[in-house]
Amino acid sequence: MKVNKANLSTKDLLSLQDINARQITLVLKLARVLKKKTKCPRSRELLRGKIVGMIFQKPSTRTRVSFEAGIYQMGGNAVSLNYNDIQLSRGESIEDTARTLSLYLDCIMARVYDHTDVQKLANFANIPVINGLSDSFHPCQALADLLTISEYKGQLKGLNLAWIGDGNNVCNDLLLGCAKTGINMTVACPKNYRPRDELIQLAKYEAELTSAKVMVVEDPIIAAKDADVIVTDTFLSIGKENESDVREPIFLFKYQVNRELMKLTKRDAIFMHCLPVNRGKEVTSEVIDGNSSVVWSEAENRMHVQKAILLLLMKPNISL
Repeated sequence: MKVNKANLSTKDLLSLQDINARQITLVLKLARVLKKKTKCPRSRELLRGKIVGMIFQKPSTRTRVSFEAGIYQMGGNAVSLNYNDIQLSRGESIEDTARTLSLYLDCIMARVYDHTDVQKLANFANIPVINGLSDSFHPCQALADLLTISEYKGQLKGLNLAWIGDGNNVCNDLLLGCAKTGINMTVACPKNYRPRDELIQLAKYEAELTSAKVMVVEDPIIAAKDADVIVTDTFLSIGKENESDVREPIFLFKYQVNRELMKLTKRDAIFMHCLPVNRGKEVTSEVIDGNSSVVWSEAENRMHVQKAILLLLMKPNISL
């Protein structure tokens, strides 16, 4: 398999707005190859001599470990930069930070609060920038979800996916990813927690090109009925913890994924959650530990998708 960087045609990956359906397919295809070849000696040479800097404004388990492990598996090196330990925390501008890191590194991954921060990094860095999560988007997770769905369902186009809960950053990128790959996606969320209107409209535009459908409703029963995939996430994203008294009464019972909700789906439906999970809140232990749950495969696939992204952004030509 030979992959050319020009096929991705973007310096950075900040959201799934940045890549089209063909490029999503390319990432998923390469991720599958890398997953199969994890222990192949040749894989250890793919990022030999490359250094990836990882900026963390937010705490992380899966993002940090999956990036570090994936970079190591391909022979590269990762430098973890806690926000409080670098000069950004003392007032150095993002623009100057981007220029400086471009002198030392081959790629930057940033996990931030404000999406404009990762946009500024990308605008002023001379090296690729990957959004490891912002309050607005989470492209690595959305791509991992698409890879997981394709593994368990054998296809993407024509499936029905139901998102239950907060219309958050993962939901935003998943809307775009589903629309571009032909998955019908229904978001069930409270009225004041919908994805942004402009994002919904963009997803609907992309869906027209693939004959998919995008719907946003308040009733989770409508979304779950005959779904092939059920996806949820925490009601309290990082930075929203002080809203628990407001959010939990709104979300806890109506938008919990439980056995009763799963009974509305197709018999072979799968359940997904990007983790970490608050058991007994957005989902019951019975569901996340049940036969329909694929959350651990989903978690592993973060690493393989991110490996594919790193290679496509950092290497001009790849032969596997």
